[in-house]
Amino acid sequence: MNQKETFAERIKLFFMPFHDGRYEDMRQGWKGVVLRDFVAGLIVAMVAIPLAMGFAIASGLNPVHGIVGGAFAGLLGSLFGGSKYQVYGPTAAYIPIIFGIMVTFGGDGAQVVAEKYSDGYGVLVLCSVCAGLILICLGVFRAGTFVARVPHSIVVGFTIGISLTIALTQIGDVLGIKAKLPYPLLDKIPVIAQNIGEFNIFAVLLAAGTFLITKYLLRISFYIPGPLIAIGLGYVASETILKSQGLTAAKDKYGAIPTSDFFLFTPPTLPPLSAGIVFDLAFYTIAIVFVAAIESLLCSRMADRMADNKGIPYNPNKELFGQGMVNTFVPLLNGFPHTGALARTATNIKVGGMTPLAGIFKCWTKLAMAFFLAAYLDLVPMACIAGILAYVAMNMIKMEEIRSVHKMNGFHMFLMYLTAAVVLFKDFLSGVLVSIIIYALFHRFFDKNLDKSATDEGV
Repeated sequence: MNQKETFAERIKLFFMPFHDGRYEDMRQGWKGVVLRDFVAGLIVAMVAIPLAMGFAIASGLNPVHGIVGGAFAGLLGSLFGGSKYQVYGPTAAYIPIIFGIMVTFGGDGAQVVAEKYSDGYGVLVLCSVCAGLILICLGVFRAGTFVARVPHSIVVGFTIGISLTIALTQIGDVLGIKAKLPYPLLDKIPVIAQNIGEFNIFAVLLAAGTFLITKYLLRISFYIPGPLIAIGLGYVASETILKSQGLTAAKDKYGAIPTSDFFLFTPPTLPPLSAGIVFDLAFYTIAIVFVAAIESLLCSRMADRMADNKGIPYNPNKELFGQGMVNTFVPLLNGFPHTGALARTATNIKVGGMTPLAGIFKCWTKLAMAFFLAAYLDLVPMACIAGILAYVAMNMIKMEEIRSVHKMNGFHMFLMYLTAAVVLFKDFLSGVLVSIIIYALFHRFFDKNLDKSATDEGV
């Protein structure tokens, strides 16, 4: 087969969602597989609703963007992605990037109302569409294997940095402070000090309770939608015994969830161009590409291991193509950038998901539940959202991964902690790019020494 035929076959594979082997388990008995996928999709949808709201809010967006975007990402990712098991949706790694776009281009979550989104959101759509088209090209031209070569130490480092960033962005809602906190870490401290009089012990207790309920219910069983139950209990508490305690609800900060606007076309916005604006647009577009590529490929690889996949493995190039489709079209449909979601993918596997049908079912069950529960989701206390995100941040840091980097050598330990520090104090892309450049310049020397020392010790 010549190169032209290979390219044509690849394009056909990418655009034929049901002919790429990911539904091979249907041969075991399609009725049973469909039932298992439907149950898995329903449970993942129940877990995903509060997470989607939390990620959207932490990114400076309206909760509806997370609900609708996560649903459509699940649909498009399942149709065009490269994994049998992966579930797509909003993820924590995007929060600093999206929030940065919203702040840089004129808008924040408090200004996003039901029927009028800020200019920042239009620029976010523009960056995501551009990133999506780049990802499609990366998939078509088989760049998946190269993207997967980013060192494990850098991946662990940016995960640590992002988890700490997410946790610290929630400090205002945890403390009950109504004043808006700036995004940079060091700028938060004086604002908190100036508004410490707004401290609300009931917000702290509610955030801690949400965190603990989520943690222990999910520890009992993946079948239990811990985040949804925790938020439900928080809502009941805020409407009864804590009604007069001055808790801030999602509606107070972001407006009502506009159920009539679930299905909107949200076009991109091109801001007035200058050298600085072009640099910012390129910076954020590359950041979206990097997160989508790295996180989706890591998640796909993890999913195959967790499911003990004995059949067709995930296709990294098709996965990049699927990420491109997600990040091109989801923002145009009232969403924002999405990628493979580690926690929801693990849940999908644990509760029996076998094919991409689980992600497709997750889309429609999530939209249906959100539509009928919207009036109640509006009244969820922000402290509950903060508790959910604190749980997410905690679970992003895996001690076994940190220990595995420590066992490599001092160079990779340095890369891990450098990446985490730059992400925390500067931004995501700077942390990753600086570490990749250092790795490219020096890894041959340090990794060669590592290999030699291991040989000398008889390892």
